Amino acid sequence: MKNTLSADLDHILSHTEGLWDELRGQQIFVTGGTGFLGCWMLESFAWAVDRLKLDATAVVLTRNPALFLKKAPHLATHSSIQLYTGDVRSFVFPAEHFSHVIHMATDEGHRLTVKDPLLMLDTILYGAWHTLDFARHCRAQKFLMGSSGAVYGKHPPDMMHVPEEYTGTIDAMDPAAAYIEGKRVAELLCLQYTRQYNIGGKVFRGFTFVGPYLPLDIHYAIGNFIGDAIRGRPIQVKGDGTPCRSYLYAADAVIWLWTMLFRGTAGRVYNLGSESELTIAELATRVAEVLKMPYGVQIAGCSVPDKPQDRYVPSTGRARVELGLQQYITLEEAIERTSSWYSGKIRPR
Repeated sequence: MKNTLSADLDHILSHTEGLWDELRGQQIFVTGGTGFLGCWMLESFAWAVDRLKLDATAVVLTRNPALFLKKAPHLATHSSIQLYTGDVRSFVFPAEHFSHVIHMATDEGHRLTVKDPLLMLDTILYGAWHTLDFARHCRAQKFLMGSSGAVYGKHPPDMMHVPEEYTGTIDAMDPAAAYIEGKRVAELLCLQYTRQYNIGGKVFRGFTFVGPYLPLDIHYAIGNFIGDAIRGRPIQVKGDGTPCRSYLYAADAVIWLWTMLFRGTAGRVYNLGSESELTIAELATRVAEVLKMPYGVQIAGCSVPDKPQDRYVPSTGRARVELGLQQYITLEEAIERTSSWYSGKIRPR
């Protein structure tokens, strides 16, 4: 199977090549490897192993190996990737030594938060606790945990880019807080295990992304817009189009993630995202322009005068200053690359 991501994977390797030597002959353990960022991490891992001859292995925890084999057969059958069946909250610890652990597993937040918030909370908390126990058990030297920019809650109207130092405004009585509070406690667990057991843990707080593997049919606005364009129908904005977001292309995000794992400071939290904000209405228009859509954009809602700005945009100064990271791929390029990857997989309607 020809890998359609080869240009992106070369891009990732060109910005991380000097970081991989510590994985030579090692095994890493990955949870959440079948999700959006997880697939990208495995793609780039396999690419680096092949080209740099690392003789390294990634053992990937999954509840459903057959489903992952169907989704990404070239990854599931790659010689450097081994699937390991189990639930993140209760998997049996593999007996081998693992030098690095990457924990990104969580159920798709919005859906499960609405359907079963207690299960969401249980999965986040006990999944993090069990995986951290495993990292301690296998004496991992480095641990990377995925969190979310949602832990900050609503951003103050005058805060254009939220920094890691902001402690947030969370309403614990909000049903949606199950996901947010779960992530906050999982972060605390990671940092406490790092202090007490020296597992080299650091946390990334993910914001919004775009790229191949991003679902086009759930609550991700940019995925929905690209899906509308590919299917040859008007781009639908379900709200009033005024919330502000920013988008980091997946290949850039993976450069950041590997750099955080290898070079990030233990006990540190890093925002992961783009600082280039635009409104959802502007985003829809940008997608229509880049993909040359003749049908235009339809905005369902009406804006409310004097309504506080809904903004979800990170400050990435810590990643830029401490780790030398930056955004390389523009939003326009990201939209075009994502659409191109999906175009052969989705039929217009």
